[in-house]
Amino acid sequence: MASSADTESDNDEIYAKHKKIYAREVTGIFARLRMIAMLALLGIYYITPWLQWEGRQAILFDLPARKFYILEWVFWPQDFFYLALLLMLAAYALFFFTTLAGRLWCGYACPQTVWTEIFMWIEHKIEGDRSKQIKLDAAPMSARKLRIKVTKHFIWAALGLWTGFTFVGYFTPILELWQSTLSFSLSGWETFWVLFYGFATWGNAGWMREQVCIYMCPYARFQSAMFDHDTLIVSYDEERGEPRGSRKRNVAPEEAGLGSCVDCTLCVQVCPVGIDIREGLQYQCIGCAACIDVCDQVMDKMGYPRGLVRYTTDSELSGKKTHILRPRIVIYALLLVLLSAGILYGIATRTPLELDIIRDRNTLYRENDQGLTENVYTLKVVNMDEAPHEYQLGVFGLEGLTLDADENPIKVGPGTVHTVTVRVYVDPIVLKQASTEIYFTLDALDNPELKVVDKARFMGPVL
Repeated sequence: MASSADTESDNDEIYAKHKKIYAREVTGIFARLRMIAMLALLGIYYITPWLQWEGRQAILFDLPARKFYILEWVFWPQDFFYLALLLMLAAYALFFFTTLAGRLWCGYACPQTVWTEIFMWIEHKIEGDRSKQIKLDAAPMSARKLRIKVTKHFIWAALGLWTGFTFVGYFTPILELWQSTLSFSLSGWETFWVLFYGFATWGNAGWMREQVCIYMCPYARFQSAMFDHDTLIVSYDEERGEPRGSRKRNVAPEEAGLGSCVDCTLCVQVCPVGIDIREGLQYQCIGCAACIDVCDQVMDKMGYPRGLVRYTTDSELSGKKTHILRPRIVIYALLLVLLSAGILYGIATRTPLELDIIRDRNTLYRENDQGLTENVYTLKVVNMDEAPHEYQLGVFGLEGLTLDADENPIKVGPGTVHTVTVRVYVDPIVLKQASTEIYFTLDALDNPELKVVDKARFMGPVL
């Protein structure tokens, strides 16, 4: 039976207190790529809401008006299926790039990674390098330490609030939002979301950092299901590196009876999630390749070939040939191309006009004074264009079908929904069944390209 001391020891391991990771700064090709990606993505995020297009914000998700502006396109709730297609496209893109080259998304483009990078850069500029940060945190509280910490968190909080403000600027016109901010007249919801996303950015990028990737992100748990032996991943060449050990510079590994790894642990020190890449592929690894940059620098100083830690595949490490083109990659690539082409074609050819038909369900049908069978419908004409239009309404599908509308032609303003009640008559002698398909047509009088045809059911007696 396990002793109480053993139980306490196990609990200490399971519920160990989180230890802050002090990531060492690193330079190199992959560090530059991460910096370029960070600047590009942050630039897109912060600048895009300020861009104007034909007198309005270029990208705006106007939830109260239920309209979503993306450059010259205006999307309505009826276009929601495009969002579903975009989510499918994003999923297949994630599968494709993960199967091809591991966690590229996590290492270079994930918002958690991007904002953590900028927060860590600020931290390095204010508190100093890794050793200075460790020394500062270990030192007792003093006026100097308080000043440094307050300065860092003030800048973090300011960046977090600006991030929250920018986020809200995608849903409320940002120029109006800025004016409201300056005049202290933000609405309650705008204030809440600015503070909420500001706090979330400050907390996630400033405090939680790698814990979000390790414990909160589900992608870390199922990424291995998308890997195969030909997936390009960050790996340590164990055959070349072991046995590891320190030695003097320019001493050949075979002379020292050691592998190429000098056991400097710099690959661990630069890792933003605090893992040792030499222990093999781990789910915590975000594929940032910081360990590759620092290991290559060490190899250069030792006079050894680069690539002890590198982007490689299990097949290459096993002495086998790596196959880039394989069935999974080809299938994902084809799906990406087809989905992208379908989305672009659908958006380019879509008609900014919608017709919703609601048949009166209180009465299936009735006979009017002339002995004709009558059905009543409520039509909702959705003009998704930015200009007003006048539409001619028509109906066909049965011989002698007659349409009587409250108004026809129908005038509909830009970006509005107009409701009209219509009655459709037919001689019951032409009805062959209790329910017959009929079709309503809607044609813009000022633009022949704006037209839709939608079907409905006509109910009546069978003689």
